[in-house]
Amino acid sequence: MKKLILFIPLVLFLVMGIFLYRGLYLNPQQLDSALEGKPVPEFRLSKLEDAKTMISNHDLKGQVYIMNVWATWCPSCKYEHPYLLQLARQNIVPIYGINYRDQRGLAVQELTRQGDPYTLNIFDPDGKLGLDLGVYGAPESFIVDHNGIIRFRYAGPVDMRVWNETIYPLVKQLQQEAATAQQGNATQGKAS
Repeated sequence: MKKLILFIPLVLFLVMGIFLYRGLYLNPQQLDSALEGKPVPEFRLSKLEDAKTMISNHDLKGQVYIMNVWATWCPSCKYEHPYLLQLARQNIVPIYGINYRDQRGLAVQELTRQGDPYTLNIFDPDGKLGLDLGVYGAPESFIVDHNGIIRFRYAGPVDMRVWNETIYPLVKQLQQEAATAQQGNATQGKAS
């Protein structure tokens, strides 16, 4: 019996080793989002550039868009920023920024200096919206359909590969779905 007790630490060590080894091969960009398929959480926050202008999730409905969580303290956001500027110039899809747990003045200064790729910037100083979205850290991007439903979450910086292989095909599909729904509504309106 005493000899069996001596093997318990070895067995525990092996079990922990297996879990840690498996964790090495998990991709943090592929973490599931509890909100995929659900509406963007209710929020009412100020615009980054103007504390008096309030923005809510209802203001964003009606078109396909990307919500990009970013901050001045985030090195990966700085890596992602030039590519977001390039996407904004192409005008394929609106990009709404969520300035996450940051200082308003620093964020405005950063966008003035580096360029602003965002159609609209939401100021989330205490991270409540980020928490409601299930944000693990910045940057994270959420693709939202025209009904305000989150269809995909991507954790990490968006670059050309991620855009071409993952995000753009989904954006294109959602824009086609929105156009089809709009045509159906227009046809239905004429029939009435």
